[in-house]
Amino acid sequence: MGQLIVRNIENVVKAKLQRRARRHGRSMEEEVRDILRNVANEEEVPAGKLGSEIAGLFQKLGLNADIHELRGHQINPALFES
Repeated sequence: MGQLIVRNIENVVKAKLQRRARRHGRSMEEEVRDILRNVANEEEVPAGKLGSEIAGLFQKLGLNADIHELRGHQINPALFES
């Protein structure tokens, strides 16, 4: 099995990991292994379309309008008069 060394972990993070490990009745090292194993085994969720992502971010703020996707559409630059 491989080894991994992680340096410069904030003291607050280390303390939280120690508390979490105690709650689960195992060493901090085993707790970190379990966390890493679970994250590595998660299925990757494909990224949504940009317009949908932006709309999702602002939906709670009252955005009701659709934000259309630009993929496949010609984008014309803005024209400025001098």
